[in-house]
Amino acid sequence: MTETETKPLSFSDLGLSQAVLDAVTTSGYTIPTPIQAQAIPHVLQRRDVLGIAQTGTGKTAAFTLPMLSILEQGRARARMPRTLILEPTRELAAQVEESFVKYGQNHKLSVALLIGGVSFGDQDQKITRGVDVLIATPGRLLDHFERGKLLLTGIEVLVIDEADRMLDMGFIPDIERIAGLCPFTRQTLFFTATMPPEIQRITEKFLSNPVKIEVARASSTATTITQKLVATHGRDYEKRETLRRLIRVAQEEGSDNPLKNGIIFCNRKSEVATVYKSLQKHGFSVGALHGDMDQRSRMNALDAFRKNELTLLVASDVAARGLDIPDVSHVFNYDIPHHAEDYVHRIGRTGRAGRLGTALTLIARGDEKSLAAIEKLINRSIPWDESGDLAALPPAPEGEERPARRGRESSRGGRDKERSPRGKSRGEREHVRTAREQKIIDAAGGEAEDAPLVAEKPRREPRPPREERAPREARPPRADLAPRADLAPREEAPRPALQVTDRSRREERRPRRDRDQDDGPTPKGFGEFLPGFMKR
Repeated sequence: MTETETKPLSFSDLGLSQAVLDAVTTSGYTIPTPIQAQAIPHVLQRRDVLGIAQTGTGKTAAFTLPMLSILEQGRARARMPRTLILEPTRELAAQVEESFVKYGQNHKLSVALLIGGVSFGDQDQKITRGVDVLIATPGRLLDHFERGKLLLTGIEVLVIDEADRMLDMGFIPDIERIAGLCPFTRQTLFFTATMPPEIQRITEKFLSNPVKIEVARASSTATTITQKLVATHGRDYEKRETLRRLIRVAQEEGSDNPLKNGIIFCNRKSEVATVYKSLQKHGFSVGALHGDMDQRSRMNALDAFRKNELTLLVASDVAARGLDIPDVSHVFNYDIPHHAEDYVHRIGRTGRAGRLGTALTLIARGDEKSLAAIEKLINRSIPWDESGDLAALPPAPEGEERPARRGRESSRGGRDKERSPRGKSRGEREHVRTAREQKIIDAAGGEAEDAPLVAEKPRREPRPPREERAPREARPPRADLAPRADLAPREEAPRPALQVTDRSRREERRPRRDRDQDDGPTPKGFGEFLPGFMKR
């Protein structure tokens, strides 16, 4: 069923403990968001919850606050955590840990973070002492379990955050295995921004009589975000030039929402590195974030962006889900996402908590299919900017070619396609050929233009057929090879008799094995023939 309850006036109406209320008041929050107002009472009643809400609406606090109230009673045991929260990325897991530290300042609860890029030793020490809240990515959690360092039989509450992202990243088999290791009587909470049919089938398997809370239509975008499409040519260097132009225009003070900071999303990790180097070369304050970076570099780039030490952050979809950076003014989609749901998460990094935001998406010819899928998902058409759509896009300047890049196209075998094997260009080869021709013409007299360019060699007469050739005359035998009669045959000198030694006597007494001697049955595979060395 869909909850239609009205929003309470304050957090005190939700049934939270006094310690949690004091932490919320200290953090500066007084009015809960719709997802928090409807989910927190059901979580405190120990009901399974399926929460669907657009990104940036406070889903993390919707399960963090009631879990703190539940964990006030009880005690953690060694290697047996009491609650488990699964996140798809390391950044989201670290962000949830920060929420527990902020809201649990009045509790003496232990929190452990199991993510990649960190040594197993430190994580094992925390698990051994016992933890109340375990926040992990599926891969690292299973690594600890297979090492025998962790037991999941004491889990009271299981939280699966960003369930649709888990599906996209291929974590569903791991999620099914982890859910099978947890007790059947656990409480399960699902929170997501989009609900594809695959996730709907999984919720029926994991959840038991859940309460479905949908505070906004699935896959909808916030109304505070201004979305626009920007037409551009598909070549990479032209797209980068268009991106730089949009950033400079957004930095102007006369615009409605001037650029404070912005996230630039790319589809591929290699594209993230290329755009980052291009913006850095042109003097922009920029950082990079993608999955191939080590954990320390990723956290340093994210912290610098949060502290406004970096104005721009070029990132892959690893930064598109759930990152709580409250005041992001702009989002630039350098590449249109392959999956329409990723567009909702990308632009959800801006316009959070009622603030204004701007989302600009670069569209080239060939992106029409992905654009149609996005507009169908969000149930609205995205307007184009003042420069017009793809039909109004001016043609690419003729004669302007893309700068040569190192690779298979321009440096095969260390030579350019436009250069000869001798290292000379086409124009140089024509110049050398003309000079050579003129030299030959001058040698021929310089009178006719059709003088031969190369001196002709005399041709050999073709040989007649074998039948027409004259027979060879019989040659007399050579005199120097004939035997000489004056020489007598050479007499060979008698060979000295061999001396008999003790060694030779021993060899005579030793029976010699004949090569043809039968040593038994012939090995299979040789037929009737058997090599002699095998008999020995």
